[in-house]
Amino acid sequence: MVAQKNVCIIGAGISGLAAGKVFKQHGHRITILERAGGIGGVWDPARSYPDVQTQSPKELYRYTSKAMPADFPEWPKGPQVHRYLTDFAEDNGLTEHIRLGVRVTGMARRGEGRPGWVLDLETPEGTAREDYDFVAVCTGQFSDKNVVVHPGDEAFKAAGGVIVHSSDYNDPAILKGKRVIVLGGSKSATDIAVNAVRAGASAVTNVMREPVWRIPYFLGGLINFKRVIYCRAQEEMFRGWGAGTRSRLLHGVSRPFTWANWRALESLLKVQFKLKKVGMVPKVPIEETINCSVPIATPGYFPMLADGRLKAELGTIERYDGRTVVLSNGKRLEADVVILATGWKLGVPFLPEDYRKRLVDPDGQYRLYRIIANPDVPDMGFVGFNSSFATVLCAEMAANWLVRYADGQLARQPTAAQMRDNIEMMLHFRRVERPAAGVYGGLCVAPYHFRHLDELLDDIGATERRRSPLVEKFTPPDADAFARYLASAPQYRVGE
Repeated sequence: MVAQKNVCIIGAGISGLAAGKVFKQHGHRITILERAGGIGGVWDPARSYPDVQTQSPKELYRYTSKAMPADFPEWPKGPQVHRYLTDFAEDNGLTEHIRLGVRVTGMARRGEGRPGWVLDLETPEGTAREDYDFVAVCTGQFSDKNVVVHPGDEAFKAAGGVIVHSSDYNDPAILKGKRVIVLGGSKSATDIAVNAVRAGASAVTNVMREPVWRIPYFLGGLINFKRVIYCRAQEEMFRGWGAGTRSRLLHGVSRPFTWANWRALESLLKVQFKLKKVGMVPKVPIEETINCSVPIATPGYFPMLADGRLKAELGTIERYDGRTVVLSNGKRLEADVVILATGWKLGVPFLPEDYRKRLVDPDGQYRLYRIIANPDVPDMGFVGFNSSFATVLCAEMAANWLVRYADGQLARQPTAAQMRDNIEMMLHFRRVERPAAGVYGGLCVAPYHFRHLDELLDDIGATERRRSPLVEKFTPPDADAFARYLASAPQYRVGE
């Protein structure tokens, strides 16, 4: 019989809601702590920039139990995603378990050798300490803003200039008639640059270190990119971890064909986006960069570069000189507003230092089995850290794996030694065999979505795992199919 646990879920974004539903379904008592004033994580309207939308089509950006509304566009906008998440929380009885405005400031193991954690909290009513049997960390990779500081920024602001992080930009009206610099090369950076042009900025410059490959929603204007990027056939072009002799031989034999595939894709992107004309041809082969950092091309971005409505500068901000922004390439740009699309800090700051060292190596690589759990950080797991192009599905699968791991109910329950051996093998893969897999602390499963999900299904004990061979080979993951896979695994509730 599995005992009921008092479970704390930190974060009420996509992964926190997934974890809340799964732990609640299995009969555990749950508390969801969210430091913001609303749920949704990056989709909370208070944290969303104008015109933000998903990079994945709506049929891939959903929970297995709930499709997005039929009237949503294929790539939903921020307010639509937030509404979907709010409805999901209400549908699954999670709202009553969510406490907003509560920040976890620290935690420690329970005393006297008892399992579980004691959490230090800052709440609207003051500080508090609370005990939990198990903690699911669902803060993900977009928790704390990475605000870059450059020399002279205070003088720039004193002279009337404005510097904001991308997550704090929510009013396009502030850009009308202004000279705007957007720092960064991510999709958020290009989204905001295009939005600034449309908002009536007098000049918009996107400053980035180097051009990167970007994928259009439709390749050649015809083929939905999900048909290319999200299928097993494409995934199998990358040699995965733990490859045996036969697998290495097959990859060696097929190397000329995969090389031709990538060169063809590069050629198509060069033509479609006119990359040579706008001086934005990346130097690194596309296959070496495919991971969670490959952005979807913002509609309108390259046409605006081509006709001069938007300018791009390669380099970064070196310093501010009054109202002038000095770039590392020597250019000097007059500016009124600088928007820092510089991303987020990755970390678990509330975890005690000795446990953080067990979790994260000095080079920033996370020590997580299946990107979910570490045997040396007990009574804890991580949901939503397994980032991918299918974020919601991966988070939900992680939650289903984690509850069984916590309850000792995995069909393939690993020993601590097995977990450590696997972690070492995966660290070697990310550092040596495919460094592109080491981005974001190794917390990215792209382009190995199917292999990662297969491992989780095997561990869970799902007996149904495939669609027809042809469908499985050339189509993206299907949320309804994964609902069937999960239903085929052994089911249980605590106390039964």
